[in-house]
Amino acid sequence: MLTMSEINCIKVLRNDKSFSINKISKTLGINWRTAKKYADGDQIPKEKTVKKSGMMYEEKWGEIVGDWLWEDQKLKKKDRRTNKGIFSSLQEMDFKGSYRTVSYFIKEWRDGREDIEEETKDKNYERLIHPPAEAQLDFGLMQAVLDGKYKDIHCLLRSLPFSNDAYVIPLPAENQECLLHGMKIIFKQLGGIPRKIRIDNMKTAVIKPRNRSEEAVFTDEFLQFANHYGFEPQTFNPYS
Repeated sequence: MLTMSEINCIKVLRNDKSFSINKISKTLGINWRTAKKYADGDQIPKEKTVKKSGMMYEEKWGEIVGDWLWEDQKLKKKDRRTNKGIFSSLQEMDFKGSYRTVSYFIKEWRDGREDIEEETKDKNYERLIHPPAEAQLDFGLMQAVLDGKYKDIHCLLRSLPFSNDAYVIPLPAENQECLLHGMKIIFKQLGGIPRKIRIDNMKTAVIKPRNRSEEAVFTDEFLQFANHYGFEPQTFNPYS
């Protein structure tokens, strides 16, 4: 087994010096097959993974808390669960661990999230290109002032990544009737129909989410709507 420095030397001789396999073999005194393997092969180092132990990782609790923390990312900070609130909810589910165990897991989860965000910022130097005539769709909440008081209003948001444009329609609820009605209004404002519309796994349109082996199953009403207006519906994982 060659060391990484020896492999790097072979790569330099092959790519930078344009040495033949025979010349590399003779220069370094190694077998021809070995020279060929490392000169023209992709020697990608395998990522080392550390398997974490403990009840938060070996049982269902870590997955449950992780889902809650993901959900809270969409909420305002004042509306998010506290560590104590998460611990109390787990106890109601017969969780036998300690408050400290839960707090350690939450801190580790959030630290990992910050690392991902920092890595994403570093990659922002590369321009993200979206195909034209494709859109993304999701429900959301916005605040409006009614009778001098703030009130949460349901809305349907349609974004067009290619042009970085967006349309927002206020709605009374987040049911299927409101979804289709809101899409009609947006089509009218847009003056056309996108070729593809991506949605998350909203129950108003998706019966069964997509997984690695099967495509998503949409409701009959949503498919009829898509066929009528001539767009291709697609689903995506909102956390990916």
